[in-house]
Amino acid sequence: MEKEVHDFLESGLLDKYLIGATTVSETNKVEAYIAKYQDIKEEYEILQVQLELAARSNAINPPSHTLDAIVKAIDSQAVVQLHTRHKIPFWYSIAASITALIFAGSSYMFYNQNKSLLDENNTIADEVFDLRSDIENNNDKLDKVMRQLMKLNNPETQKYILRGNERAKDLKTVAYINPIDKSSLIDVVSLPELSEEQCYQMWAKLQDKMVNLGILDVNDRKLKSVPYIENALSLSITIEPKGGNDNASLENAVAQILLNHEN
Repeated sequence: MEKEVHDFLESGLLDKYLIGATTVSETNKVEAYIAKYQDIKEEYEILQVQLELAARSNAINPPSHTLDAIVKAIDSQAVVQLHTRHKIPFWYSIAASITALIFAGSSYMFYNQNKSLLDENNTIADEVFDLRSDIENNNDKLDKVMRQLMKLNNPETQKYILRGNERAKDLKTVAYINPIDKSSLIDVVSLPELSEEQCYQMWAKLQDKMVNLGILDVNDRKLKSVPYIENALSLSITIEPKGGNDNASLENAVAQILLNHEN
């Protein structure tokens, strides 16, 4: 069973399913495995969280005033109806002159309004251009996140799930360690709340000491790099005073996992 789960996770089907790239038969297979195996279900939930974080961090909203400006521009358009010109009796000349003066004044007013509308339309066009540029930039960021997600599922990358003990039952953190390129990433999935005077701190255990890997922030729910520690025996998370500690308070440990050194 363990080999079947391992072979499935390395096949890449779960990643394809997550981004909607599987065939009908592949989709049925993935959903059957998720329902059957707890390890595969947990891996799927972790990948969902990562994609949700990427979507939230790159989401943008159009300027709130854009729609109002467009509606206002449409409503402000001047409509001039053209009529067939008829011969006017001479005795209407005075009235026509007065009408011409009124028309000239109205034309000047409409000219100013249309000029103002043109300037406003140009401003809206600039804003739309900037919005398109922002969308393209954020699409590039999302593409980079997806490529990073694929790297995390590289067969050389070892994944370790740290779960909280009785003191922090809802704690869940995933460590990605690649001994080939000597890199380490941490994904904080969930951290129970602490008092303002406490924090979570991560450590790597060597033969004779504990090495500080940094503070885990409940508000920092995204992948972040941590120092790669050669020959580390285990990873652990402890509760420390606010700001962190120089030495691990092992009596306040809330999670720990041994590291695999087969590679």
